[in-house]
Amino acid sequence: MKVTIENKKGLNKDLKILIDKETMNSYMDEKYEEIKGTVNLKGFRPGKVPKEVLKRQFGKAVFGEVLDKVLKDTSTKALEENKIKPAGQPKLDLKTYGEDKELEYVLSVTELPKVDIKSLENIKFDQYTVKIDDSETDKRIKEIAKNQPNFKDTKPETKAKDGDLVALDYKATIDGKEFKGNEGKNTQLTLGKDLFLKGFDKQLIGVKKDDEKIVEAILPENFPEKELVNKKANFNCKILNVKQPEEVKIDDNFAKNLGAKDLKDLKSLISRQINDEYKNSLDQLSKNQILKEIEKIKVEDVPENLIEEEVKILSQGISEEEVKKNKKTFEEKAKTRIKTGLILNEFGEKNQIKVSEVEIQNEVQKQLRMMPGQEKIVMDFYQKNPSAVASLRGTVYEEKILNLIKEKGKANQKEISKSEAEKILKDAHEHNHDHDHKKKESKKKSEVKTAKEKKSSTKTAKSKPANKKTKKVSKK
Repeated sequence: MKVTIENKKGLNKDLKILIDKETMNSYMDEKYEEIKGTVNLKGFRPGKVPKEVLKRQFGKAVFGEVLDKVLKDTSTKALEENKIKPAGQPKLDLKTYGEDKELEYVLSVTELPKVDIKSLENIKFDQYTVKIDDSETDKRIKEIAKNQPNFKDTKPETKAKDGDLVALDYKATIDGKEFKGNEGKNTQLTLGKDLFLKGFDKQLIGVKKDDEKIVEAILPENFPEKELVNKKANFNCKILNVKQPEEVKIDDNFAKNLGAKDLKDLKSLISRQINDEYKNSLDQLSKNQILKEIEKIKVEDVPENLIEEEVKILSQGISEEEVKKNKKTFEEKAKTRIKTGLILNEFGEKNQIKVSEVEIQNEVQKQLRMMPGQEKIVMDFYQKNPSAVASLRGTVYEEKILNLIKEKGKANQKEISKSEAEKILKDAHEHNHDHDHKKKESKKKSEVKTAKEKKSSTKTAKSKPANKKTKKVSKK
């Protein structure tokens, strides 16, 4: 194979590739040997069909397959040997080809620009650590204790009120008839939470131990016996006990019940938990800073074909007229995004960053946890949409790159309080919200302006006399 690079214009190159006749014939012979064992022709034993007979019968088809293979193999090899990374699909122009002939073709390619990533080693960004005061930790532990009350027995004459725990047996009927699932033994309800049936708790206010009470309630939409849904049922309740909540003592035993070694360990775990609640959001701010710094890195040439493709992605759902009016803005944004992608990708390749299947599965599992009850829908979506999996891979890949840049960069460590963290995140949110609002307002004004222009042009058109000589032009 002989490769000559010509017509160098910026990132555009033409590779003239020549494969001599002998090499092409060897590819053809190899293919004939391959099919010889599979072809059945009358008058010949399997595997014994002469090459000349095969050429007469299958010559054109064999050459087509060989040509495809040679073009694929040699074009890939030519790009690799000349260290050319194509931006998009190269164009191929056949010059000379045919059976028992040399193969000559031109591969027109737009090359990805060379990117300098040295500055990423010293990139600067803010790295936040949230210092959690003991008072914040104690407050959170008290909230946990409040939501996990202990209940103590009461005197038999004590009447139940909101917040008390009532234990009861019940038997329900509809129109005097029993039904499947109508009985409950030692059912425990915390009055006021309304977790059993709507309005059930309220009717138990004032009951005491050994009382009997008829409670009316409507069976819910999710009741197993579908024919009974929304029917009114009478519950004959026998009150077994009434217990009152007592304040939970926050001590080592309380901590152990929550899985900690002791109270000191629980405080440490809760402090870390509060910190983690802010960590992801603050880490994202750090990564946004890094991305802003990356945008400042110069890339001399950005391939036009990539800009065009990115503009199409950015302008999805936007009218053609709107895109034309804001063409420069779209192109600048596309250029920035492509440039950032090129820099990140170069850094990823230089540092041999890979994404394993295990990491992809972990990311899918993370999404499943975020959408409880919809796990099957999410799994089906990824199984039926390879492009969605590819997008997920890209997200994980970028995340790994940014994490490594953070490791190698120069972090400005900032220890902040919980209230400072909340303010930083609030300011960042408001900034993004204002930015999005301005974009929407700009789009809205543009749409109103366009509508006015259309209205104006309609009036003008109506005021002009019709030209009888005008021919209709059919839209293709």
